[in-house]
Amino acid sequence: MDIKVLGTGCANCKTTLALIEQVAQAKGVAVTLGKVEDLREIMGYGVMSTPGVVIDGKVVHAGGVPRRDKVEQWLTAA
Repeated sequence: MDIKVLGTGCANCKTTLALIEQVAQAKGVAVTLGKVEDLREIMGYGVMSTPGVVIDGKVVHAGGVPRRDKVEQWLTAA
């Protein structure tokens, strides 16, 4: 599963990245986690509020840190 966190490096972006990493490890789900900080690339996904989360090329979240249960749903559904 390829996951990208979209954001310019703010605290919420870093928190989102860490949360996804924690949940993936706890659930034993193998993920490739990346960070996209280039504004043009972020806007290319249509995300106007960061942090944004893209899983396998699909935007699943934008604006604010996602709840832990939401992240668990994403990783369980995959």
